[in-house]
Parts: sequence; C-alpha cells; structure tokens
Amino acid sequence: MNFQTQIPIRKYDFPIDYTSKVLLLGSCFAENMAQKFEYFKFDTVVNPFGIIFNPISLEKLIVRSIRKNYFTEEDIFFHNETWHCFEVHSELSNSDKEVFLNELNQLIDSTNWHIEKSTHCLITLGTSWVYKHIESNKIVANCHKVPQKQFVKELLSIAQIEASLKKIITEIQAVNPNCKFIFTVSPVRHIKDGFVENNLSKAHLIAALQSSSFQLPASSYFPSYEIMMDELRDYRFYAEDMLHPNQTAIDYIWIKFFENYVAEKEFEVMQQVCDIQKALHHRPFHPNSESHLKFLENLNKKINTLVKKHPHFQF
Repeated sequence: MNFQTQIPIRKYDFPIDYTSKVLLLGSCFAENMAQKFEYFKFDTVVNPFGIIFNPISLEKLIVRSIRKNYFTEEDIFFHNETWHCFEVHSELSNSDKEVFLNELNQLIDSTNWHIEKSTHCLITLGTSWVYKHIESNKIVANCHKVPQKQFVKELLSIAQIEASLKKIITEIQAVNPNCKFIFTVSPVRHIKDGFVENNLSKAHLIAALQSSSFQLPASSYFPSYEIMMDELRDYRFYAEDMLHPNQTAIDYIWIKFFENYVAEKEFEVMQQVCDIQKALHHRPFHPNSESHLKFLENLNKKINTLVKKHPHFQF
C-alpha cells in the first residue's frame, strides 16, 4: 500500500519481546490486537472481565482487582432470567447466582496476578460517553439490556478522563512499579452516539491522553485511531458495517505497531512463528502422500526447535 500521508510514530523506549507479559485492556480493538499477539505467540492476557469501552469502568475493575475487593450479592442483579453485574461485560453473565459470583471473584484473583506480573499494559479507550445508573448513581460498563429509562447518558470531560487514567497508572505502579504503559484510542467509530457526538467523544479521549501533565516516562501513545482515520481513509478498509476496521486494516495497524513497539531482535522469531502458523493451516490434496508426510516431519522439527527456546509457545 502506498499512501501520501504517513503518521510519524516514535520508537517505543521499552520494546516488547518474548520475555514480556502483556496485559491488554479496553474496547473491542484490544481484542484485535490480542489476536495478533497470540498469533505470534507472545505472552498475553486480554480483557479478563470482557470488553470495557470507557475509562471510568476500566479504572473501577483495575482498582477492584488490585485491592481484591471481591464482588458480593450487592454488586449483581437478576434480569431476563440471568444474573448480571453492571461492572463487567454481558458475556460473563450466568443463570446461576453462586457460580456467577464465584467466577467473578476468581477473575479478580487472576487479574490481580496479571497486573502484578505484567511488563506492559496496553489500554485501548473506546468512548467518552457513559451511562449512569440512576438508582445507584454509578457509571456502568454494560447496561445488560436493562430499560434505558433507568440510565442517564453523560459525556466524560477531559479532566475526568485524565484523572481516571492517572488513577489507573498510580494503582498499577503501586504494586508493579516496573510496568510500562501503551495507550491508544480505538479506531472503531461509535456512530450510534451520532457522527458529531462520536468525534467529540474521541476528541476528549485524545486530548486527555495528550495532556502535558499526563506524559510519563513509562507511558506511550500509539495512534491507531489516527492511522485508521487518515492513512486508511477509505471504506475498502472497513468491515460490512462500515464502522469496524476489516482484516486488511487490522493487519496494517498491527504492522505499524510491531515495527515500533516490538524489539527488532524478535522479528526473526516472529517470521518463524508466522511460517509455522501458515504451514499448520495448509490443507493438502493428498494427506497420506510421502511428500506431505515429509512436510509434517520437517514442520514438527521446526516447532520443537522453537519450543525448546521458548517453552511458553504452544502450537
């Protein structure tokens, strides 16, 4: 692809390598990035509590996990024959109350461990728009199809977002002072809020992340939103809904990311992993032929060689 505009990206001072432990949190684009990390066999964990779009809800879960403030019956509710929690994604909801609470609190323990052990935390912010539950006066991460009249919609100010992000960094660094941060704004447009409203929402996120008081030695900003809006400003880079980036766009943004945020010494291993992944997905016309059996033998040798050097690799 040739583009007239190339967004400058400064090389990351704390590059990710195969010894790194990367925690990815935030909107659905965090899941896209996690799939790429997983494909190349980096040690990653993504969104233990499901997709979280706004910084306030993300902050709540991080603080809860760090302090091991376990969920109780007061934190969950029954709706449409299922137990839900306003702080987590609906994919975690469960018809069994005790199972639901137990699973949520197990996630607190595991997330606590990952926060303490992670070398890098990649946070993808999706929106500045939030829904506040009127009865509890609390911002929710997910409305779980509860009637809209029970919520009021609000736009977070730049100051509110900045304060929330600072809280996230402070809380994580208190238990993991060596953790490095990468922030980005999701390239997915939230058009259900409205075109102007989406731009305002993204602008608040970007302004908060670019605040002079927020710039820390251990943090960096990756311009995934800007790449999508400028370098990939064509609907051929969008999925059928015309909102989400398609695979071509995701691949392009990933290339920009790993060229600047992954240690160059790992590029050769990444290529070896990629070659193995492609070989594993190869579908032979004659699976029992001598040539294919030889192909599988060579493939197993390549896998075993890599796994010896990187024991956490699983193919």
